[in-house]
Amino acid sequence: MISVLGAGVAGLCAATALVEAGHKVELVLPDGTPPPVSRLAGGMLAPFCEGESAPKDVTLRGRGAIDWWSDRVPGVVRRGTLVLAPPRDSAELTRFASATTGHRWVDPATLEPALSGRFARGLFYAGEAHLNPVSALTTLRDTLALQGVQTRPAPRGDWIIDCCGPAAIPEDPHLRPVRGEMLELHAPDVTLTRVIRLLHPRFPCYIVPRPANRYMVGATMVESGDTGPVTARAMMELLSAAYTVHPGFAEAQVIATGCGLRPAFPDNLPTIRQDGTVFRLNGLYRHGFLLAPALATDLVARLPLPERTSRQTGTIRPPSQPSQVRRNASTGQTPAQSPAPARPKMTTPAPNNTPNTQAPKQDQSHAH
Repeated sequence: MISVLGAGVAGLCAATALVEAGHKVELVLPDGTPPPVSRLAGGMLAPFCEGESAPKDVTLRGRGAIDWWSDRVPGVVRRGTLVLAPPRDSAELTRFASATTGHRWVDPATLEPALSGRFARGLFYAGEAHLNPVSALTTLRDTLALQGVQTRPAPRGDWIIDCCGPAAIPEDPHLRPVRGEMLELHAPDVTLTRVIRLLHPRFPCYIVPRPANRYMVGATMVESGDTGPVTARAMMELLSAAYTVHPGFAEAQVIATGCGLRPAFPDNLPTIRQDGTVFRLNGLYRHGFLLAPALATDLVARLPLPERTSRQTGTIRPPSQPSQVRRNASTGQTPAQSPAPARPKMTTPAPNNTPNTQAPKQDQSHAH
């Protein structure tokens, strides 16, 4: 039996990969565990755009995420990403283009007619996609339940997979919290069909379309562990950025706000660390939905083959050489594994920040 601690994007991807490899798995959620903060993510599968600020390995490992999610959940939207900048910040587009691959210059109105006359040019990343985090996580968990995965308040497995995300920050001196804030808007006067990224020197933002003219607008990045409600400054900046993209957002209704903590290591790359029979998957930062599938695949490769099959069966794959998402970006080599700190205690997290409340503690954090 393998016990997976946490039911956010890291935990559910790990549990899914383990079941598909033929392992018997249980999810572990202490009584009173709030909903995962991964539900507040944008759900962008954007390996090329993330290359603007992330190491090359994020782009290389993240490319497989779109197919991974498409094979397991409905509703993955493969319409690419459109990157824009206000006329006064057009130099930002040139800089972004030089720092990324997988794009072409376009007239934004040819892709999004609602933007006609507002932007002279933009960058289009056709090989990117997005999904609805709430729907995706719900589908993974429902599928695991149908495959016999039970949810328990305490671990019983011989192997422990710790995917506690920000809940591990107090126990791990290498992790730090990065606060993220988002808004959900209902904008009947706006029709956008793909992710829009607006470049701005002070407050870049992204707009992710949801069904029924709803849009997720995010997200701030603040080096802070504050789990309080969304600040007035964050709300004003996000709304101002949305209005810059389309004036119809001025009449939008603010349906919900939310904030969460992204767990990050100093280099902002996730890793798997082993301490005996305990594996810790953490540090997904802003790349949760993009890199969790790759991290889950690496985890399966580091565990022994299942001794027997059960109701929880899938394609049994042989282990390969141990691998991590954390690699050298120029050589592709994996560094020596650093010692892991003592296993964090399983504690019941503090109450969740559903919109306008505090952030949840048990899960991978708000992530792209």
